[in-house]
Amino acid sequence: MSHTFTDSASYLFTSESVTEGHPDKLCDQISDAVLDAIIADDPRARVACEVCTTTGLVVVMGEITTTTYVDIAAIVRTTIRDAGYIDSRYGFDYQSCGIAVSVHEQSPDIMHGVDRAS
Repeated sequence: MSHTFTDSASYLFTSESVTEGHPDKLCDQISDAVLDAIIADDPRARVACEVCTTTGLVVVMGEITTTTYVDIAAIVRTTIRDAGYIDSRYGFDYQSCGIAVSVHEQSPDIMHGVDRAS
């Protein structure tokens, strides 16, 4: 027999909270900046942008369908700089980090589902 949260009178709720400068927060800031740059010129864009980072590297990946162009690597560097990573002695800085971008157009199946739901 399976047990779900809705069957219980109580349940354990957990959440994560990170502070400014934490890699998770930085990744969120980068993906938000990419989204903001795209929808500033193309409000109908479809953006599913994920970001991960480790020492010396940022990876931006996802599905983006838009009529505009944004320089994702430049957005990444600006966001990292604005977050205060300006010195290579930190092990991570906006000037020397590697940036990998793996973005492709949204799949037709997802696009069709989103269009139908609208």
